Amino acid sequence: MLDILLNPAFLGLAMVVTFMVLIMTKRMSAIAALLAVPILFGLIAGAGPELGEMILKGVLQVSPTALMLAFAVLYFAIMMDAGLFDPLVRRVLALVGDDPVRICLGTALLTTVVSLDGDGTTTALIIITAFLPVYRRIGLNPLILATLLGLCNSLMNFVPWGGPAARAAAAVNADLGQVFAGLIPAMIAGLLAVFLLAWMFGLSERRRLAAAGSESGTGPAVDAAAIPEIAHPETRRPKLVWFNLALTLALVAGMIFGLAPLPVMMMGAFAIAITVNYPNIREQQKRIADHAENVVNVVVLIFAAGAFTGILNGTGMADAMAGSALSIIPPSIGTYLAPITALASMPLTFVMSNDAYYFGVVPVIASTAASYGIPADAIARASLIGQPVHALSPLLAPIYLACGLLGVDVADAQRFALKWAVLICLVVLVAALATGAFPLRAG
Repeated sequence: MLDILLNPAFLGLAMVVTFMVLIMTKRMSAIAALLAVPILFGLIAGAGPELGEMILKGVLQVSPTALMLAFAVLYFAIMMDAGLFDPLVRRVLALVGDDPVRICLGTALLTTVVSLDGDGTTTALIIITAFLPVYRRIGLNPLILATLLGLCNSLMNFVPWGGPAARAAAAVNADLGQVFAGLIPAMIAGLLAVFLLAWMFGLSERRRLAAAGSESGTGPAVDAAAIPEIAHPETRRPKLVWFNLALTLALVAGMIFGLAPLPVMMMGAFAIAITVNYPNIREQQKRIADHAENVVNVVVLIFAAGAFTGILNGTGMADAMAGSALSIIPPSIGTYLAPITALASMPLTFVMSNDAYYFGVVPVIASTAASYGIPADAIARASLIGQPVHALSPLLAPIYLACGLLGVDVADAQRFALKWAVLICLVVLVAALATGAFPLRAG
């Protein structure tokens, strides 16, 4: 009996389950659980003297990701503070008028752009504040706004500084830049599908309003004075909008073409952005201090994840669990583990938090997939496919915020959006397979 309890595969499974239960029942924070649980099970496994080295090795492996995220959060916070997105928000809202098709397409466009900052809560606040008065004035279904917001934001979470992508890469010790680069075509395909869906929503609403006797499409444009600003007046830098846009586009292009390591590009872009926009030292300190909490939360989580995976791999638990899975999974099925992971990510991320899924489930899948010759970065990409469905999870705070601001029931929003979220996931899955983001079959 003792041999079974001390078996690395059993200990690894017990460690993963304990971690998932603790964070899903909110008994511990994700950061605390990522540190305490593996240390406890590492001690049980008899790896006490080696735990320090394992933890440091795991932390070193994720340090480039943590470094990139720290400066990415600061960079896009500076862009938001400086008002980079304000002109686009004002222009789009002024152009949509009262036409349901243009309003829906404008919703998708602005959500996609604003989601670049990687913060779902901020995106929800900005988009709903900007568009809800328009939807109410025309009589459009607010569930459409909620759906487009969730779909676009979840797909933009594929960017390296998005939470899910960073977690996926850290969980399997894959290069974050490579994970993102391989997903770019599939992400674009998914966004195009969302824009097509927005167009269909607009046509449907136009017909509905016409049948009800509304004269949609003929009303006045939005009053420019009523359009909200994203940036605070004291931090806004309207004269630097074109400079900031050029810098951001250059940064994105550099990431796509791999001109330099991601952390290096983010560090350089941040240094340029904060120096040009806020040359005064005290202003720079104030900008950094205002966003320090977000930086600390993200970076500490990634370092804690490194400790978790370092112990999981260093004690041999990951390999043992993979070996046990190999003995259960028929080889004919195991070779299709990448698309199976992509399909399974939809229900799993709906009922689990991202932390539980990426740090508890994905490392085991990656270890098993490696035995079939499927690389870790392919599994990381496959695990991201279900993010549009995850956006509807009852475990997420932003969905309650969005539905509260819109005045709709969360269950109604989930029922309305679920079929479209699954459809977008399938579009991204097909595009990912077609572009080689991960293989249909190993070998």
